[in-house]
Amino acid sequence: MLSKDKLNRINALAKKAKREGLTPEEKREQNALRAEYLLAFRAQFREQLHAIKVVDMEGRDVTPLKLKQSKERRKNH
Repeated sequence: MLSKDKLNRINALAKKAKREGLTPEEKREQNALRAEYLLAFRAQFREQLHAIKVVDMEGRDVTPLKLKQSKERRKNH
């Protein structure tokens, strides 16, 4: 995940944007920080999904095929 400083900066820029607007340089910084945040969020979410195993009431593995394939690709890299 992003550092606390970067998260604080994202929030500060969002507040400033609502209050008074951002300079073009601040908008570029905000977009870059948001993009970095989304990459980190998606990577963390993907890791959480790869830790999931779905089982039915009888204990059989019913994990969706797409998730199984993604886990296998990750294991092979």
